[in-house]
Amino acid sequence: MIQRAAHKPFAVFDIDGTLIRWQLYHAVADELVKLGYIDAKAYRAVKDARMLWKRRSNPEAFKIYERQLVTAYEKMLLELSVAHFNRATDAVFKKYKDQVYTYTRDLCRRLKKDGYLLFAISNSQIEIVSKIADYYGFDDAVGTYYHHDKKRFTGAASIPLGGKHAILAELVKKHNANYQDSLAVGDSISDISMLEAVETPIAFNPEYKLFEYAKRQGWKVVVERKNMIYELELQNGKYVLAETKI
Repeated sequence: MIQRAAHKPFAVFDIDGTLIRWQLYHAVADELVKLGYIDAKAYRAVKDARMLWKRRSNPEAFKIYERQLVTAYEKMLLELSVAHFNRATDAVFKKYKDQVYTYTRDLCRRLKKDGYLLFAISNSQIEIVSKIADYYGFDDAVGTYYHHDKKRFTGAASIPLGGKHAILAELVKKHNANYQDSLAVGDSISDISMLEAVETPIAFNPEYKLFEYAKRQGWKVVVERKNMIYELELQNGKYVLAETKI
């Protein structure tokens, strides 16, 4: 008698700002400038937009900065060799692989020990996303792939589209996973569809719009600042401090 493999539970994580403390896409672009592979003058507008965000000049400053970064990066990629790109991703991995949030790092380890499949979904470059995912024992990862031959980039890109819930559904099917006892962790509004798809959604260090949405849904909210972790849960219509960890 043929026995079917048991469906495993899974946990899915956003990576940038959720596991890793910074944005990998941004870190790769910065490293390319640092190594002299991208013209620093051409990148100046991106850095200026970043400073406007850091000054919190307006609520949409981060989105403006991010759009400007992607536009500049994709344009400069055509002048970049694959070898230089690989050097930059290797340097970013070495620098950032251990710059993680304690809560999500420990959650990954615990879930892996408990037999969960671990998935990572990110809009950052798949090369750096895969390195981080492998390092932390993830079973699969999805990211942006910029097409190239052996030496140069072509200008084409395969970007995760259709919402993270659709990408997650493909991963679940691919790995014969189970939505029962499933868990997701994200920090921005782009993670909402992924969070809605699972049994246990966790809004981690959420941006304002995600926090407001999470409150309406009654989702668990976790905030990590310095060496403190604050777990907030909805009780009688109000969020209360459920647990504090050091």
